[in-house]
Amino acid sequence: MKRAWAFSCIVAISAILGGCGKNGSQNAAQDSGASASQAQLAPAASETPAASGVQATVTTAQLPAEAAETLRLIKAGGPFPFSEDGVLFRNSAALLPQHPRGYYHAYTVRTPGSADRGQRRIVCGGPRRQTGNCYYTDDYYASFKRIAE
Repeated sequence: MKRAWAFSCIVAISAILGGCGKNGSQNAAQDSGASASQAQLAPAASETPAASGVQATVTTAQLPAEAAETLRLIKAGGPFPFSEDGVLFRNSAALLPQHPRGYYHAYTVRTPGSADRGQRRIVCGGPRRQTGNCYYTDDYYASFKRIAE
C-alpha cells in the first residue's frame, strides 16, 4: 500500500514539474493567441498517439506467437491460462487513450521459459471479445504498441 501511494506521489510530482519548463509562460501566451478555427482543427489531446504514450503500431503477424494465441483466446472469451486474465486495467499512468474506468482489460501473453506470468501483456478496450482496440506491451505496462488488425 505504501509503495502504491509513493508511486502515485512520484507520478503527480513528475507531471507538475514536467509542466514547469523554462518557456512555459511564453508557450501559454502563444497558445492563447490561436484562432478558434485552429482550435477546432486540432485533435483532442487524449486522441493523439503522442499524448497517449503509444508511439508505435504492430501487426498481428509481427507479434510473438504467444500474443497471437492470447488474441485468439480474447476473441473466444477464454478459457484463459491465468485467473488474472481479463481483469480491469486502470490506465493510471495514462499511457493509453483516456476512457472511463472499466474500459480496458489486461491479458497475459505467455513468456516461454518464465516461471511466472512474465512481463508481456495485451490490454484491450471496449466490449469483451473485441480486439479492435488492443495494445501490446513486453515491458509490463511501461510502453505500448497499438495492435493493427
